[in-house]
Amino acid sequence: MVRVIQPQNVNLIYLKEKFGLQRTDDEPFFTEWFENLPNINDWEKQYLDRVKTNYLSLIERRAISEEMVKMVVLAPLLDLAGFYHPPFDIETEESVEIALEDEGEIVKGRIDVLVFQRQLWLLVIESKNAGFSLITAIPQALTYMLGNPHPERSSFGLVLNGSDFIFLKLTKQDTPQYALSEQLTLLKRENELYKVLSILKKLSQVLIE
Repeated sequence: MVRVIQPQNVNLIYLKEKFGLQRTDDEPFFTEWFENLPNINDWEKQYLDRVKTNYLSLIERRAISEEMVKMVVLAPLLDLAGFYHPPFDIETEESVEIALEDEGEIVKGRIDVLVFQRQLWLLVIESKNAGFSLITAIPQALTYMLGNPHPERSSFGLVLNGSDFIFLKLTKQDTPQYALSEQLTLLKRENELYKVLSILKKLSQVLIE
């Protein structure tokens, strides 16, 4: 009998034992989040200042749901980064399955937002409710990224809860490896959405290449 496991119930120990996934802190492995980032122009900064102001205003008055995080914070970032235009495309609630046939297990779930180009899965974005720890979202995002059917290409991810952001990179050649960026947050005086957008723009360049 095949046992179906939901990604939200998967932890890093499971991914290590079942898929051999290893974390690396080797800086050259994931330079895309900090090296040679594209510039952000003044209009984009003004727009992102408004996004930050809107979000901080909302969390003072109400609990922010996952759908509101997508609408208020994520959608403007994807727009400014150019992911709504060719050669990219957007899918939401995309199904993912990873089978462990010899052990009779299938990890099965749905990605929040999937950005892809030329039928390759390129950017997985898993949003979590505001106030929800990103640490608990990382194994779920990595599970989806392991489902990339093109192991020769690196895949990238972003987990966010509205105020905090962490980027991920995963490679599947030989031993699967992943690395994390530093956590970026809207709770600082400077607007770190500038850097979030710069990283997304850099990833769009990498993925087109």
